[in-house]
Amino acid sequence: MTAAPTSEPVPVVVLVSGSGTLLQALLDAAQDPAYGVRIAAVGADRSDIEGLARAERAGVPTFVSRVCDFDSRDAWDAALTEQVAAHAPQLVISAGFLKLVGERFLAEFGGRYLNSHNALLPSFPGIHGPRDALEYGVKLAGATLFVVDAGVDTGAIVAQCAVPVEDDDTVDTLTERIKEAERPQLVEWVGRMARDGFAVDGRRVRVGSR
Repeated sequence: MTAAPTSEPVPVVVLVSGSGTLLQALLDAAQDPAYGVRIAAVGADRSDIEGLARAERAGVPTFVSRVCDFDSRDAWDAALTEQVAAHAPQLVISAGFLKLVGERFLAEFGGRYLNSHNALLPSFPGIHGPRDALEYGVKLAGATLFVVDAGVDTGAIVAQCAVPVEDDDTVDTLTERIKEAERPQLVEWVGRMARDGFAVDGRRVRVGSR
């Protein structure tokens, strides 16, 4: 999959499930026209969350697609795909979105759906990255931005940042320090991919590829 560089702001849809701190970092960055990104919409898998409130305060359209409102996971995936596609995004960002998308979604947005994970993949996939890193006793944790595929946190890696694990770390303190590193990484690389284009070739992601 290849996306060419552009001089126009790239429309991006961001998916959230909670407080939306990663989303807020993108909203703040997108205020600068030079960043090259326009947050076209914010979607969520549940209502009444701070992530949606952040989008609404910024004047960004929102939508909610709850799994429990559909007869099957496939039906939810199809509806989510349609809701995202309605905003014609060139990139879709999972910013703390806690649902695995399905075949329909990946068929539509494969190669341009990004996720930020709070561990140094391929180590510690899943929803408990910082906890699993602490329990294993690693000295370096961190965050990984990757292109989502059909696996669980198995896609091609865009960028990683390392966060040292302190002797007195708890899951909460380590999680918070990872977030502090994760936010600028997400902002930097989404902006670079939007402005300069990118190519996904197997397990390699090349940003700035012509």
